[in-house]
Amino acid sequence: MREEIHGLDGFYATPTGLVAARLLRDRLRAFWPALPGLCVLGLGYASPFLRLWRAEAARCVAVVPPHLPPWRWPRKAPSRTAVAEEDALPFPDLSFDRILLVHGLETAENARRLLREAWRVLKDDGRLLVVVPNRLGVWAQLERTPFGHGQPYSPGQLERLLQRQMFRAERRGQALYVPPFNTRILLRGAEGWERVGPRLFPRFAGLTLVEAEKDMFAALPVATAVALPQRRRVVAAERV
Repeated sequence: MREEIHGLDGFYATPTGLVAARLLRDRLRAFWPALPGLCVLGLGYASPFLRLWRAEAARCVAVVPPHLPPWRWPRKAPSRTAVAEEDALPFPDLSFDRILLVHGLETAENARRLLREAWRVLKDDGRLLVVVPNRLGVWAQLERTPFGHGQPYSPGQLERLLQRQMFRAERRGQALYVPPFNTRILLRGAEGWERVGPRLFPRFAGLTLVEAEKDMFAALPVATAVALPQRRRVVAAERV
């Protein structure tokens, strides 16, 4: 990770963090309503959000960088947390159907290598869901929240980055239109902000979400064109 994010557990225990987590979970559920029998991988700090599919998925695995605190799963949950570097995942190729990346890409030391590792362990028809701070959003401007650290992205920047790493962006979404202020009035009306935000100020959401599919055609080598010999025109003098 390029920068350490401190206090993730503490942030999500605050009123602002609880509201942010609830709104983000609603958006994630809208993207992936159900994942029955699928293998799901969480990168960054995705563990608190993987419980959306824990009961139905065949397996939920979260990879947490060494300097971030691991999430404590209930003992009966069919989920696991592994401590490892995200650009060197301890899984064989084609291991997962879905990958959720949150609190990871914006602070990665090498975002391209992280995405290439995600591409490697994702199955051929797998999908990646990336959550990053929006460059124009208020949340990215305040360091007192986890979304105010690292490299924010505009939707276009994120889609181009994914395309260069052999992913094809399929769907785009946004979340956290409510300002990140710890006031009861704003927090009580958070759902209202999420409803009117896309119509009134669609470019200023706190988070950008992009779902991308593994692009197998991007990994195919381009055939080398065989150069054909050029035709030459010869002018010969006519004999009389």
